[in-house]
Amino acid sequence: MIFIINRVIKSMTKILAFLTASLLTLCFAAEQLTPYELTINEHNNKILDSAAALSLRYDSDSVPADSGGQKNSKAEIMLFGSVPVKEVNINFDERREVIPGGTPFGIRIYTNGLVVAKTTEIQTADGNKNPANEAGIQCGDIILSVNGEPLRTNEQLLKCVENSGGESIKIEAEHNNEKYTARIKPVKDSIQNKYKIGLWVRDSCAGIGTMTYTDPETGLFGGLGHGICDSDSGSLMPLDHGDIVSASISSVKKSTCGSPGALSGYFTDSEPIGTLISNGEHGVYGSVSRPVSGKTVPVAYKQEIKKGKAKILSTIDGTQPEYYDIEIEDVSYNSNNNCKNMVIKVTDKNLLNKTGGIVQGMSGSPIIQNNMLVGAVTHVFVNDPTHGYAIFAETMLSQSNSVVQNGTSMVS
Repeated sequence: MIFIINRVIKSMTKILAFLTASLLTLCFAAEQLTPYELTINEHNNKILDSAAALSLRYDSDSVPADSGGQKNSKAEIMLFGSVPVKEVNINFDERREVIPGGTPFGIRIYTNGLVVAKTTEIQTADGNKNPANEAGIQCGDIILSVNGEPLRTNEQLLKCVENSGGESIKIEAEHNNEKYTARIKPVKDSIQNKYKIGLWVRDSCAGIGTMTYTDPETGLFGGLGHGICDSDSGSLMPLDHGDIVSASISSVKKSTCGSPGALSGYFTDSEPIGTLISNGEHGVYGSVSRPVSGKTVPVAYKQEIKKGKAKILSTIDGTQPEYYDIEIEDVSYNSNNNCKNMVIKVTDKNLLNKTGGIVQGMSGSPIIQNNMLVGAVTHVFVNDPTHGYAIFAETMLSQSNSVVQNGTSMVS
C-alpha cells in the first residue's frame, strides 16, 4: 500500500513539475512575443489574433465613453485569464483609415542650419592646416550660427569667412543634439588667395521616394518609413522647410548580392503638391495641398500583423503603382530600431525579374495584409536583396499625428 502511494506521489510530482515547466515556458514565450505597448478600441481588444490563450486585464473605467480622442492606460497580459505575464501600456484610439500610396514623389528639403559633410585641409604658406578640425567640429555636426547670425545657406557662411580678414569667428553648432560653441581662425588658401576654414557644408537636398499613405480626414501624408540623411555624413537632415512635388520613375538598376539597386526618376513638375512638416527617424511627413482620391483601408494595429503572405504597392516604372507578392517572415514588436519592425521577402517573380528584389527608392512602399495597411518597406538586405526590413504603419501614423498636434518639426 505504501509502495503504491509513493508511486502515485512520484507520478503526481512529475506531472506537476511538467505542468509548471510548461506554464513557465508559455509565460516566457508570451512575455517575449507580445508588445509592451498596444493600441486597441472597443471593437478590437485582442493582444494577438493567433493567441487565444492571452487576454488583457485592465480597469474598465479606463475605456473612454466615446471613440473620440486617445486615452492611455496600464494593463496586464494574462495567460488563460488568470496567470499574469507582464504589464503593458495600452492606447485606446479609434481605428483610422488611409489611402495607400505606392506612388513616387519628389522631396525638397531646406535645412535649419548647415550640415557638415566633411572637413578638409587648406594649403597655406605655412603648410596644410585644418581650422575646423582643430576647433573640434566633426562630420555630421550642424552649424547653427556664425557670429550670432543664424545660418540658412552655404553662401552666408562663405561670405563671413572670406570677409573675416583672418580674425576668429564664433560658431554655434550642434553635435548629437547637444549645442556647443567654437572659435575658428580662418587661414588663407595659398592657391585661391582666400580665407577658408576647411568645411564642406550642405544647406539643402532633393530626391525621390515612395508615398506610404494619405489620411483623407486630415490631409496628412507619410512616406519613406525612415528619415532623409546627408549622403556624406549620414546625419539626419534638420528640416527648416520643404515641399513635395510630382515625380516619375524612368529606369531601374537591379539589385544584386552585395550591391543594392536603385530607382531613377525625375520631377515632373516644380509646382509643390504638399508641404513637409517633419523629417524624422520614422519617415517624412507633411500635408497635401490638393485632394487625393482612392479607396481607403484600415491601418492595422501591430498586434494584428501575422507572419505569412502580404503584398507591397510600389511603382517601378512611370507613375502607376502595382501590387507585388511578398512574405512577412518575422514580426518584432519590441525592436529597439523602430524602422526595422518586420523582415519581409519578395516572392513575386515579376518584381524579382525587374528589380532583383528591393531597391533604393522603394522605401515607403506600403505593405497590405488582410486588406489592411500594416507597414512600409524601409531597408534592403545588402547581401540578399530579396529580403528587407519594414516599419509598422501604426508607428508612422502615430508619428505624423503627433508632429502636427505638437506643431513642431521633428528632427529625431
